[in-house]
Amino acid sequence: MSGMGQTGSGVTVRRLLLGSQLRRLREARGVTREDAGYEIRASESKIGRMELGRVSFKERDVADLLTLYGVADERHRGELLGMVRTANAQPWWHQYADVVPGWFQTYLGFEEAAGTIASYEVQHVPGLLQTESYARAVIRLGFRTAPEAEIERRVEVRMRRQRLLAGPDAPRLLTVVDEAALRRPCGGPEVMRGQLARLLELAEQPWLELQVMPLGFDGLSAESGAFSLLGFPEPDLPDVVYLEQFTTALYLDRPREVAEYSATLDRLRADSLSPARSLELLGSLLQEA
Repeated sequence: MSGMGQTGSGVTVRRLLLGSQLRRLREARGVTREDAGYEIRASESKIGRMELGRVSFKERDVADLLTLYGVADERHRGELLGMVRTANAQPWWHQYADVVPGWFQTYLGFEEAAGTIASYEVQHVPGLLQTESYARAVIRLGFRTAPEAEIERRVEVRMRRQRLLAGPDAPRLLTVVDEAALRRPCGGPEVMRGQLARLLELAEQPWLELQVMPLGFDGLSAESGAFSLLGFPEPDLPDVVYLEQFTTALYLDRPREVAEYSATLDRLRADSLSPARSLELLGSLLQEA
C-alpha cells in the first residue's frame, strides 16, 4: 500500500480500507450506525457512506468514532488517523467536477482501484475500450444540447480513464458486448471501422478477454441489462456491482447481490461466443463496415 500514489487508486483504496475497518470496529463493539452518527453529530446514512468509502473523512470524526469503538492502542489509532490524511487527497477527476457528477466520481475511484473489471454492455462499446472518435459520437448522443467545449471535456475524461490500461498494474477486463452494440452505426462508417479495428488490436492484450453475445440469443441471462462487477486485490475490500442509470447509479456490495450478478455474468460468458470466435466476428464486421 505504501507505494501507491496519492491520487486515483491510492486515494480510493485508502478510503475503502478505512471505511471497511471502521465498519468492522463498529460491528465488533455492537454499535449501531445511528448511535455512531449521534456520536459525531451526523446521520446514520453518513456513517454508511463513510464505511463504504464514498465520502471524505474528518480526522476529528474518526478519532471520536475510534474512542466510541474502544480503540485505545495509540499505535492502532495513529495508523487509522494517518489514513485519514492520505484518503482525503484529491484524485485527478476532481478537476473535471463540472462534467463528472458525484455518483460517477465514485465509480472512477472503484475503476482505478480494481484488479478485475467484468462487464456486460448492451448499447455501446465499453468506455475503457472506446476510440476518441467513437467516444465523442457516443457522448454527443447522450448530451445533444451540450456546447462543444463540454463535449470535449467529457471526451477528455473518458480518454484519461484509459491510462490505467497502459501501466504494469492494469486491471484484468472480462467484457461481454452485445453484437447489436457493435453493429450500431455510432458516428458513421469511418468511426465504426476505427472502433472495430481498435477492439481487434486490444483483444491481443493479455489483460483483456472480450466475448460477443450473438444476435438472436434468447437466454434469460441477457435480461439483466448492462452492469459491471469490480473486484479488488486487497482482501479486505468486497466486490462491488455497478448499475448505471440515467441520472444516477447503484452500487451493490452485499454478498448475496454480488453473487447473483457474478452468476449472471458466468451465464452470459457461457452463452456468448468464445474469445476466438468473437475475434472472427469482429473481423467480419470490420470488413462489412
